[in-house]
Amino acid sequence: MVNITIDGIKIQVPENITVLEAAKNVGIDIPTLCHLKDVNEIGDCRICLVEVEGARGFVTSCMQKVEEGMVIRTNTDKVIEARRNVLKLILSAHERKCLSCIRHGNCELQDLALKFGVTDVEFEGEISTKIVDDTSPSIVRNTAKCVLCRRCISTCKNVQKVGAIDCVNRGFESTISTAEHKSLQDVNCTFCGQCIQNCPTAALHEKENIDEVEAKLKDENTIVLVQTAPAVRVALGEEFDMPIGKNVTGKMVTALKRLGFDKVFDTNTGADFTIMEEATEFIDRVVNNKTLPMMTSCCPAWIRFIEMEYPEYLDCLSSCKSPHEMFGAILKSYYAQKEGIDPKNICVVSVMPCVAKKYERQKDEMINDDMYNVDIVITTRELAKMIRQANIDFTSLQDSNFDDPMGGASGAAAIFGTTGGVMEAALRTAQDLLTGEDLQEINFEEVRGKKGIKRATVKVNGKDIKVAVASGLGNARAIMEEIKSGKADYDFIEIMACPGGCVMGGGQPIKPAKLRRTVDVRKLRANALYSIDEKEVIRKSHQNPVLQQIYKEYLGKPNGEKAHELLHTHYSQKEKVKMSN
Repeated sequence: MVNITIDGIKIQVPENITVLEAAKNVGIDIPTLCHLKDVNEIGDCRICLVEVEGARGFVTSCMQKVEEGMVIRTNTDKVIEARRNVLKLILSAHERKCLSCIRHGNCELQDLALKFGVTDVEFEGEISTKIVDDTSPSIVRNTAKCVLCRRCISTCKNVQKVGAIDCVNRGFESTISTAEHKSLQDVNCTFCGQCIQNCPTAALHEKENIDEVEAKLKDENTIVLVQTAPAVRVALGEEFDMPIGKNVTGKMVTALKRLGFDKVFDTNTGADFTIMEEATEFIDRVVNNKTLPMMTSCCPAWIRFIEMEYPEYLDCLSSCKSPHEMFGAILKSYYAQKEGIDPKNICVVSVMPCVAKKYERQKDEMINDDMYNVDIVITTRELAKMIRQANIDFTSLQDSNFDDPMGGASGAAAIFGTTGGVMEAALRTAQDLLTGEDLQEINFEEVRGKKGIKRATVKVNGKDIKVAVASGLGNARAIMEEIKSGKADYDFIEIMACPGGCVMGGGQPIKPAKLRRTVDVRKLRANALYSIDEKEVIRKSHQNPVLQQIYKEYLGKPNGEKAHELLHTHYSQKEKVKMSN
């Protein structure tokens, strides 16, 4: 411990922490722009400048370690003026079209300008060359909005271990770009969207599909069906200033009906189908000595990653489509037939916590009978935008239920939205199918929690099953390297591209870096999903009566011919240009 003084407050702090962390310990807020704890600690933006007695000039508090006897001043006139000048320099090269910006009202640069009263920039700089890359189905990149904080680079390179983007050129010509300045579509980007989550401005954002949805809603000849992923319901409320992790399922359903969707369904039903197919596939692999480990296939960013980085292991992937794609296929076949609707007149809209789902939706592998299983994907943020534009007072809405006959889902499906949830749901069903019993021990605590990699050995019908759960593509790479080197002998592996799982997906509400330093957003959202599971009467996918009926009337048996035709897919190696090291 060392003794320091911050703004006249004498405190003891650990000797290895930064001035920024020390200030936080006594409730003093030092503003930042480029800083992401343990991810991007480079001191580039200079917003966190402070005075240290005896030092020449200002110091960057996110980089400066505390020292014995240090006297720090964070709020002097000189510090405030220095920060204001730094902001003006950043803004002088920035495209300041704030009112029409997709991040208006949720932009860290805008917040800082308001905080420090920067309402005018008297020295105009040369505006950065505007390059808009909007050719990918998932992510738009706009260099005119970039502040060169490098948070996207650090996230992609250090957390996700993908490295699809980097800083090129020097000085004023510096820009964030891709290999050979190609589109994100043509490089090794996985569309996980974590760069969007960590961008402080609108330099990176999802490719919006709101206009397409609204056009379909206005078309009297189209029946528009909407489905919502489990993670959406525990995050959507945050867009309307409700508590983080608040379960707003009922209000969400009401809002969707107010927007004009003909039927509102639950992707959780699709998740139950996924478990039925996946658990059956896993049992078949174990019993008949087929390829192991089996790896989950729900996450499209992870699928794109393995197709590019580890194509030799594609046989390990479950052949199951993701839940919303399975459900889309069911809606355009079984549901259409049951309701007497021409499936060509159906538009399926998926509300997802993920921007990679936009990429997945348009893949050729997601076509049955010459129709895409899902027609449009919008994110949690896009749904919130639609609700606001329709002048719906979300917080005052009464609760509604999902529509029948496709509205039923199990508690197991709800936990799909958090890391470990797919694994736990699959194990619940696998152990029952193998034993022929309705086992009561269904909580697999070993695969829960925030750790990026979780390993466990679980008993299923007396057999030891070695499992691993990884969230974040950096952790996925670590697991794959274990397998490649022969150091691991897992039976079943769950992988989600986003750290923490879908609750922290690229399409979820964006939280400022300052808030994420003090609030465990992942935990609050995940806990809400576990709470949904615990309250459900049916907590195992195979016990869902909706599924039982559809298998009996239409699909036959899990992993059967009809189920494979509609609910399964295939994979292929993808070659993409990468950044040079």
